[in-house]
Amino acid sequence: MSENEMIEKVEGTGYDDSQIQVLEGLEAVRKRPGMYIGTTSIRGLHHLVYEIVDNSIDEALAGHCNAIKVTIWEDNSVSVEDDGRGIPSGMNEKLGLPTLEVVYTVLHAGGKFGGEGYKIAGGLHGVGASVVNALSEWVEVENCRDGLRYTERFEKGAVARPFKCEGDCGDRHGLYVRFKPDPTIFEETVFDFETILTRMREQSFLNAGVKIILTDKREGMEREEILHYEGGIISFVEYLNNEKRGAPIHPQVIYMKGEKNGSIAEVAMQYNDSYNETIISFANNMSTIEGGTHETGFKSALTRAINDYAKKSGVIKGDDKGLSGEDAREGLVAIISVKLTDAQFESQTKAKLGNSEIRTLVDSIVTAKLEEYFEENPAVAKIIIEKALAANRAREAARKARELTRRKNVLEVSTLPGKLADCNEKETRLTEVYLVEGDSAGGSAKNCRDSRFQAILPLRGKVLNVEKSRLDKVYSNLSLIPIIQALGCGIGEDFDMAKLRYGKIIIMADADVDGSHIRILLLTFFFRHMRPLIEEGHVYLAQPPLYKVYKGKNLRYAFSDEERDKYIEELGVKGVESERYKGLGEMDADQLWDTTMNPETRTLLKVDINDAIACDEMFSVLMGDMVEPRREFISKNAKFVQNLDI
Repeated sequence: MSENEMIEKVEGTGYDDSQIQVLEGLEAVRKRPGMYIGTTSIRGLHHLVYEIVDNSIDEALAGHCNAIKVTIWEDNSVSVEDDGRGIPSGMNEKLGLPTLEVVYTVLHAGGKFGGEGYKIAGGLHGVGASVVNALSEWVEVENCRDGLRYTERFEKGAVARPFKCEGDCGDRHGLYVRFKPDPTIFEETVFDFETILTRMREQSFLNAGVKIILTDKREGMEREEILHYEGGIISFVEYLNNEKRGAPIHPQVIYMKGEKNGSIAEVAMQYNDSYNETIISFANNMSTIEGGTHETGFKSALTRAINDYAKKSGVIKGDDKGLSGEDAREGLVAIISVKLTDAQFESQTKAKLGNSEIRTLVDSIVTAKLEEYFEENPAVAKIIIEKALAANRAREAARKARELTRRKNVLEVSTLPGKLADCNEKETRLTEVYLVEGDSAGGSAKNCRDSRFQAILPLRGKVLNVEKSRLDKVYSNLSLIPIIQALGCGIGEDFDMAKLRYGKIIIMADADVDGSHIRILLLTFFFRHMRPLIEEGHVYLAQPPLYKVYKGKNLRYAFSDEERDKYIEELGVKGVESERYKGLGEMDADQLWDTTMNPETRTLLKVDINDAIACDEMFSVLMGDMVEPRREFISKNAKFVQNLDI
């Protein structure tokens, strides 16, 4: 082939020099927002608030900010005001622009790179403020610095009202930023107060003494929360262990702190009588939800310290097998917070810390401090070790139960439950399995499904509440074994996502109280023993209709009382009838397919973990042994529940 022929062939593909685009300024952020904030869903929306608040928190870390005010306004804009130093008010020599304008319009511009303005900071990438600006309909900034007030307004990332000195600002100092997210970028632009409150409470705990005032000014939603915790992460652990996850088994929170080469690590921990562990880590006040080196250092040191003391005190004999990490962490609530000058995160959303030196620092601090604490508090050490030994015995019972079921081929991937109607497709991402309440509904689902890609598993018996049960009970429960078999990916320490047999796991239960109970029991099981299924978006809730509304041959399905009333009005009130479905079993196969299983017409709700702390607490409250927290939750939220004609 000649050179000209080669050129013609390439040009014929439509890919040539003219296809190469150069995005200038903040265009790249608006074009690909997910690269900067992870997602344009409700989670990404709230990330905008966190980015601006994080800048104020960095001022607090630098010792120049004591109070932060966060306000949700009537138009769903948000303002963040602090009493820090404000942004330098001069001109940037390199760009010839006001420094404030550079911070809000230029990516990777900020005072957190050189280590002088901020020794420790979460917003190391210098893109937070500019990204918020790029993804907002408008941003207004008021900057009080050195006795003068400066303002500027931006619209969709561009300057709309130039930088200007407005004159004297008296004793005020600090930054005021108000922004309104761009509805053409985000799927949802209505902020959730509770979601922001959870994040602000974390920041208040992590920065002892800093006051954060969160206010909602929207009509009918007026509310204010003042967050101020002098106890820092000790107060954080006390808050988390406030009889919601279980009763503490020793009275005081164990606290330890150390510093090396400018990096600081602190840990607070306390055990309760539950079977679950709650370890939450932060780096420079950023929630590292995927863990990292600081968590690894803590876990290894904790296990070693407990085993060393158990052997030293004679609880574990010479050659006896030591306690595992899972044994040592059962019932533990711990907060790990590290602050360092050169934090290495995996992405702008800062989900995982990678600094290797922090592992060594945390490991050495926890090892030394726990050894000292156990020596000075032998009664507490004994309680902790006895709990770990009980966990070890239960784990051994679970291992035997697991091996017994394996010998019987109960949990082998090749062994599928007898009631499972499998699908023909073998590529996981194309398949889905319905976990269906009851044999009647299961029969209808089997009759109407598309067997090419839809599998049906009718649930057997009462689903076990795993919140109140150790792992050995799970392996012997007849309601859960078929689910474990069907999914094929194992549970707990045996979990392997690569072996998952279905891309979508759809819980299909009646739209009544019993159906809601089954859904929460299954979600508790997935959250506690197969959490990656939820974290990676494999778990869904089917949405069967509540009503059938019909007039002659005109038939509509309503999923709420409001929708039912709307259909009655549309069909003409006279002669219209409506029936409430009491269960999936009342639907014939065609109705079930049309309303709940047909990918073209159905509605599925994806189960998501926006906040692992809140989810963990919610499952503990709703499904645990403590009655009073559950009663409080029901009393507080009863006003949001509609009267149901069941």
